[in-house]
Amino acid sequence: MQFLFNTDAGKSPLKLKGEDYKYLFKVRRHDINDILYFRSKSQSESLYQYKVDSLDGRSAILELISSEIKELKSEIDLHIAWCVIDPKSVEKVLPSLNEIGVTKISFIYCERSQKNFKTDIQRYERVLETSSQQCGRSRQMIFETFKTLDAFLQQNPETIVLDFCDEVLGCENEVKTVLIGCEGGFSIEEKAKLENFKRFRLDTPMILRSESAAMAIASKILI
Repeated sequence: MQFLFNTDAGKSPLKLKGEDYKYLFKVRRHDINDILYFRSKSQSESLYQYKVDSLDGRSAILELISSEIKELKSEIDLHIAWCVIDPKSVEKVLPSLNEIGVTKISFIYCERSQKNFKTDIQRYERVLETSSQQCGRSRQMIFETFKTLDAFLQQNPETIVLDFCDEVLGCENEVKTVLIGCEGGFSIEEKAKLENFKRFRLDTPMILRSESAAMAIASKILI
């Protein structure tokens, strides 16, 4: 764990109880005089260093030692536009996409997206909270949803589309926003709407699942 998110990070003294106390002192076995790091979600660029001052079995008192502005984020901003798939599949790769440094994910209900799939943004944010604490990322990933592909494209005309075509995505390509389809791909009507957008494919003979494509693109562009 690189740091822990806490609403009161920056205050001194800092009192920990409940789940934070259990995790740090029951699970990770920290003790008096240990040095711990915290961030607040509202000011996540600030990193606070604390020293454990006292423990009473149910709570802990920490004293602030220092604070500094220390952002940890990818040098490249990548926006993934992701046609809605099974949320369980998304959850499996979200921590990895977070570690790699994806800036933003837009979930889009395309024609072949199963409408019974609900995008639970709050659950995704909880998944990323744990991931960020482990990998050290300070800037939080942004989520948004669109009811239709048209609505997304109107706001993001610079989008590049992952599709079956001749052009292969190379490391030299500048990609800021990439659109990935759901299982079954784009409908005939959607393909017509995407005709004037730049397209590329990944250099593999395999057919990738939507989440595998997201991982492959993020890795190629950001790492």
